[in-house]
Amino acid sequence: MSSFMYYLLPAVGGYTLASLYLLKNPHILHKKKQPAFYCTHISHRGGSGERIESTMEAFTHAVEVGTEMLELDCHMTQDGHLIVSHDDNLLRQTGHDVSISSINFEELPLYKERLEVTFYAGRYSTGSDRKFALLEDVFRTFPKIPVNIEVKEKNRELIEKVSALVKKYDREDITVWASVKSDIMKECRKVNSSMPYMFTETRGLQLLLLYYTGLLPFVPLGESFLQYYLPQVINRTYIPDSAILRNRMVISLIEKLTLRKGLFQHLKDRGIQIHLFVCNEEQDIEAAFEAGATGVMTDYPYLLSNYLRTHKQRRE
Repeated sequence: MSSFMYYLLPAVGGYTLASLYLLKNPHILHKKKQPAFYCTHISHRGGSGERIESTMEAFTHAVEVGTEMLELDCHMTQDGHLIVSHDDNLLRQTGHDVSISSINFEELPLYKERLEVTFYAGRYSTGSDRKFALLEDVFRTFPKIPVNIEVKEKNRELIEKVSALVKKYDREDITVWASVKSDIMKECRKVNSSMPYMFTETRGLQLLLLYYTGLLPFVPLGESFLQYYLPQVINRTYIPDSAILRNRMVISLIEKLTLRKGLFQHLKDRGIQIHLFVCNEEQDIEAAFEAGATGVMTDYPYLLSNYLRTHKQRRE
């Protein structure tokens, strides 16, 4: 036993020292990613607190006040049009219990005149534009603005059409594949591997495991973006459906495990951007940047722009 420990302890000690050194010096093993864009200001659903979510009015307003990236979700109508919408079922957004995938484009109802902001309980947005936007119109109107597209369903036709539009408007380097599900992301990557992509939920958990076991510095990472909730917004501005996420101790544990400056700095040194969301109050914006985020996603683009104007710019 003693001879076993004689070899084990130096090995563990050497591994620990090597891991810590490479964590702080990732350039030794990994070439730093060189993204086509770097964004500090991201508008969630186009800024759904200041205009009705995911409408062309919302996207236009966000860009006008200084957003650097639009976040949106995409679904396909029965007749094959790509629609910008968070939900496939339109009950929450329109009051009509109908799915985008079951109706034609011309049959889409209008958004409600007053729509609750999902990540700011009790707050509502309004606007003059209540029409659902086409993804192509977003690309055509904002050809140079990066767009983060979340795909929520494993639909090969939808994914292929998104990729075709991205190629048509020559924006593969500024359009990001996003999905929380690894099987959907795998399909997106099969269809178009040229587009940058984010960590899925499973890959995010793997990232934490690699970090805490010391293996992260030795492992190559294909993702260019890490995006997830700023824990302190949960149960305050955002009330989750999941019962487990309503437990304060659970949220406190999540915060301690995920908001690790050492992890964030390592990712930044490897050229991976970290976006925390959905930050709808100045205290949350401040907390996200203090934690080491490279960018903040918000429903209130004017609020974030004003914060960035009145504080020292949070850029590398």
